[in-house]
Amino acid sequence: MKQLLLSRKYEILLSTLFIHLFIGIVLTDLHFYAKVIWPINMFLLAIGSTSLFIQKSKWENRIQILLFSLAIALPLILPFFGHIPFFMEILSVVYVILFGFLFYEVITYLIKPGKITIDIISASACGFLLLLEIFVFGMQFLFHLNPESISKIDASSPASIFIDLVYYCSVVLTTIGFGDILPLTHHSKLFVVLMGWIGQFYTVFLVGILVGKFANLQSD
Repeated sequence: MKQLLLSRKYEILLSTLFIHLFIGIVLTDLHFYAKVIWPINMFLLAIGSTSLFIQKSKWENRIQILLFSLAIALPLILPFFGHIPFFMEILSVVYVILFGFLFYEVITYLIKPGKITIDIISASACGFLLLLEIFVFGMQFLFHLNPESISKIDASSPASIFIDLVYYCSVVLTTIGFGDILPLTHHSKLFVVLMGWIGQFYTVFLVGILVGKFANLQSD
């Protein structure tokens, strides 16, 4: 089992990230999603990311365990404590830190010298989805601070907010720009500008990394 996790760690992480972000495609009951699917998704994501920390230091493993424990526990207690002021803001910050921590681990792997492999391709895709996760929960933090900061978000449930923000942040990061959801305050506008800038920088960075590794492969 340990060998499987190590040999397929980025493919496993990519699969769990994809499920977390896009499982709403096949779900119609958003309340069921928030109460059941969300904690299950986070548990699967914790399993999928474990292999990234098998050979890491003790403090990195402890941080990972703490962050994922919070990430699984917070949606479980959401039905009971979701009405408490700043609960969703705290949840959003925890998730931003969690996905930022995972993004750092992926980037440190990508910049290591080496050749292009299936792990490099999978890690590159993981990096993009982790950026998306970071920005989704960053926007969620801003939205719960001020629901008028973003237009046309379905605020009927935490799941509907999350799905709308996955859609919106994906549109921004991919530079599609439909314009149906808009930032309305200076905080959200500047955050969206930052999102677009970092997304473009990651694309340029990734192209450079992949071209360099491909050149190493061709030189042999």
